[in-house]
Amino acid sequence: MLEHLERQKSLTTNQYKIFAAAMIGDMLDFFDFYLIGFVLAFIIGGWHLTYGQSGAILLSSGIGAPLGSLFWGWMADKVGRRQVMILTVLNFSIATGAMALTPDHGWLYLSICRFFVGMGVTGLYTVDIAIVQEFVPAYKRGWITGLTTSLLPAGTLLGAMAGAFLEPSVGWRGLFVVGLLPAALTLLIRAWVPESPHWLIGKGRIEEARRSLAWALQVDPASIQLPATVAKVEKTVWRELFKYPRSLAVSCLTGISQTGTVGLTLWLTTLLVLVLKTTPGHASYLVIWVGAVSIFGRLFCSWMSDALGRRLAVVISCVVAAVTMSMAGILANVFIGTVSVFYVMVLLQSFFGSGNYAIVGPYMAEVWPSKLRASGMGFGYGFGNLGKFIGPAGLAVIAGSDNFVTPKATLDALIPAMNYFGFWYLVGAAAIWFIGFETKGRTIAEIDGTLTAPAEPGLASEVATR
Repeated sequence: MLEHLERQKSLTTNQYKIFAAAMIGDMLDFFDFYLIGFVLAFIIGGWHLTYGQSGAILLSSGIGAPLGSLFWGWMADKVGRRQVMILTVLNFSIATGAMALTPDHGWLYLSICRFFVGMGVTGLYTVDIAIVQEFVPAYKRGWITGLTTSLLPAGTLLGAMAGAFLEPSVGWRGLFVVGLLPAALTLLIRAWVPESPHWLIGKGRIEEARRSLAWALQVDPASIQLPATVAKVEKTVWRELFKYPRSLAVSCLTGISQTGTVGLTLWLTTLLVLVLKTTPGHASYLVIWVGAVSIFGRLFCSWMSDALGRRLAVVISCVVAAVTMSMAGILANVFIGTVSVFYVMVLLQSFFGSGNYAIVGPYMAEVWPSKLRASGMGFGYGFGNLGKFIGPAGLAVIAGSDNFVTPKATLDALIPAMNYFGFWYLVGAAAIWFIGFETKGRTIAEIDGTLTAPAEPGLASEVATR
C-alpha cells in the first residue's frame, strides 16, 4: 500500500494541506514559546526581578520541554498522530493565554505557566515531524520535512513584531492574550490532517489506512489494493527505544545542538539593549530581521539536506554556526561605520544555526523504526530540549549580574558566552559524522528494515556502511 507514495511524481494538494498545517503549527507554537523573551524586556526593570526569579521564568519552559516531547511523543505512538497534534496545540496556547492573568510581580505564576508552554511546544514539534514524514516519498522527505520547520523562526519574528508594534497599545498582558489565537489551529488540523497510514497499518487498521492514503494521494480508495496478509499488531513499549543505542545516541547528540540557538534567541532582545545601548522596542524591531534571515536559512538547509545528504549538511551548517557565534562575541565592540559587527554576526549565525534544525529535526525522527518514530523523536528532541535550560542558564551564569538579571554584556563576558553557545553546534556536528548514518533517499520501509534486521551483532557495521 505504501509503495503508492514512493511512486509519486508530484505531490497533491491534500499533501500540501498536511504540510501547511504542520508548518503553521510550528510557527505559532514557537511564537508562544519565544513571546516571553520580548515580554521580559518590558517587565524586568519595573518588577526589579532578581537573578533567580528572572532565570526561573525563562528556564521553566526548558524544564517542561523534555517532559513534553517524551510524553507527547509516546502518546503519538500509542493513540495516533492526529489526536496528539490537536492536544498539544491546546496545551501551549491555553497556557500562554493564562499568563495574561499574571498578578503584578507574579514571577512564580509566570514560571508555572511557562512550564506548560514548554511541554506543549515540544510536543507539537515532535508529532508533526513524524506525521509529515509518513505522508511524503523518500526522494522529497528531507526537503519537505525541513520546509515544514522553515516557519519556526517566523514565530520569533511575530513575537518581535508584537513586542515592537503591539505592546505600546495592548501592554505585555495583551501580548499573552494574542498567544491564545493558535488554539484555532485545531480546526485546521481536523480539516486538513488525516491519521498517518503508517501508524494505522502498525495498529492493524488497514481499511482506515487505505482511506487516509487515498485522501492524501487524491485517488479512489478502491484503486489501492489491500495487502493479502497483515503483520501482527505490536504494542508500543517505550523501553524498546533502548534496543536502538545508535539511534538513541545520534538523535540526542544532534538534538542538543539547539542549545546555542535557543539560548541566544531567548536573551537576544536583552543583549541588543545592553550591547547596542538601544530601547526594548527598537531591539524587538532588530530581532524581526533575525527571524526573517532564519527563515531563509531553513529553506537553504532544507535544500542542502537532500542535495548533499543529512550528514554533510549538518556538519557544514553546525561548523559555520559555531564560528559566527564565536565571532559575534569577539567582535562585539566593532562597528563598520554605524553598522554593528555583533548584529551582522548574529544574522549570519541565525541563518546557519537556525537552518541547521531544518535538517536535524527531521533526522531525529528518520533514525527510528515506524512503531517508535514519535517516541524516539520525542526522546531525542527531549534530550535536545535540555538546551532550552542549559542555553539561557549558561549565558546567565557567564554574563549575568549577581543580584539582577541585567547581564553585564562586556567583551570579557560575551566572548566566553558566545563560545559556550558555539560549542554545542560542534557537538552536533561530531555526533552525526562519527555516529550517525545517512538516510537520504531511503524509504521509511528501508530504514525500518535496517533498524529491525535480525542480525543484531552486525547491525552497527551494516548501518555504518549505509
